[in-house]
Amino acid sequence: MPNPLDPDALQQGADRLLAWLHRYHTRIESHPVLSRVNPREVFNALPDAAPETPQAWDAIQRDLDDIILPAITHWQHPSFFGFFPANASGPAILAELLSAGLGLQGMLWATSPACTELEMKMADWMARAIDLPETFTFAPESPGGGVIQGTASEATLIALHAGRKRTLARANLLDTPRRDRPELILYASAQAHSSVVKAAMIAGLADGPEDLANVRLIDTDADLAMHPDALEQAIRDDLALGHLPFFVCATVGTTSSLAFDPLAPIADACRRANFTGWLHADAAHAASACVCEEHRWMLKGIDRFDSLCFNPHKWLLTNFDCDLFYTRDRAALIDALSITPEYLRNSASDSGAVVDYRDWQTPLGRRFRALKLWFVMRRFGLEGLREHVREGVAMSERFEQLVRADDRFEIVVRRKLNLTCFRLRPEPNESSDQTGARNKRLLDRINTGGRAYLTHTTIPLADHPSALVIRMSIGGSTTRMHHVEQAWELIQQIADTLR
Repeated sequence: MPNPLDPDALQQGADRLLAWLHRYHTRIESHPVLSRVNPREVFNALPDAAPETPQAWDAIQRDLDDIILPAITHWQHPSFFGFFPANASGPAILAELLSAGLGLQGMLWATSPACTELEMKMADWMARAIDLPETFTFAPESPGGGVIQGTASEATLIALHAGRKRTLARANLLDTPRRDRPELILYASAQAHSSVVKAAMIAGLADGPEDLANVRLIDTDADLAMHPDALEQAIRDDLALGHLPFFVCATVGTTSSLAFDPLAPIADACRRANFTGWLHADAAHAASACVCEEHRWMLKGIDRFDSLCFNPHKWLLTNFDCDLFYTRDRAALIDALSITPEYLRNSASDSGAVVDYRDWQTPLGRRFRALKLWFVMRRFGLEGLREHVREGVAMSERFEQLVRADDRFEIVVRRKLNLTCFRLRPEPNESSDQTGARNKRLLDRINTGGRAYLTHTTIPLADHPSALVIRMSIGGSTTRMHHVEQAWELIQQIADTLR
């Protein structure tokens, strides 16, 4: 068998792949943003069995062009305005290639010290870039620190598990049989990401998404932010019933509408209600903006929280996957997750002088993800990251102005940062369901045309408890003002045909 890491073959393949990526990004605007393939089209186009003999790069590239590329929804397209930004950049792409080429396993400090210690340093760099308290860093005497998880959903699950273990320990219930323990209760906004309920399912606290016996989804205000008073009352009610509140998840920028739960008032409410559990802030999308001083208001009160996560892979030019998870109590986190079979024992770990990130996450293995942040922050600098965020906000402000200037449309909730939620106004004598259907037709026509891609959500409005609205999320790596204005012209043109 030929050497799988033959340097000449690797060079040839890398040259071809980088050339292919160069062509792809040069011509990306020629592709429809949303893939147009039918279900199982890719599956049926591929052979039913792997090849018995080696195949040439030409054959592989041909299928890449003919089968895979048409089935891509182009998240890096400058007219991708769906869900949330999914930034990539040249430095991050090259760092991903380097990580794959090094092929290391960073589960323990001993298995690659650079993997662990660069990640520790990158977590600290980013903590200081968004002005987190030093207790979330690896500074001397700090009880906390940061780690790169895959996603904010993983971070929420980790925080929930650590909170459960610590709360049970504080209540002297770890040695009590599970059947004799009080019911464990967790709390989140009614607008929180679905990952909170999913974490409850994985942790055995819910049998499915509809099982909310141990989950309290707290009411929101007119801006769709959690009501601290409602949270306080829910905790008091559960304590009165003999339950054990153990986890509160505040959302700093909801996926649906970018609503911001107020951290300091939530911490106050928890204190008044004698809550002794874990406070977690899910800032997956929004906290990237905190590299800019003017947006750090959203994290006021974070010093009273036990953990925080946010995703540089959403808005800081660092391709997926890269979620930064911080805690002020790394001892509780490690205590909840650590397990050391004999085959993982080593002198460095036993000394207690090193960080073993396997104890900070669900899986054992881990990639060298810190390279992406290192490359990005060094090549762009914090000035470059701030400029990127501010451009996204400025484009969103411009889009909001355009929507407000057209009487056919309305902004349905206050615009925040780079997300605008809007819809065609209800027409006279039109039912709320008809309004929703008309907006759904508008969205479908936008997306099937291939020139732009937007997504929808449902939020409570005066005319409907779950009204369909359209989301315009701006912040792509190559998105510029003219792409936003072209998208708005397209939206107006299609709206004309729906009269």
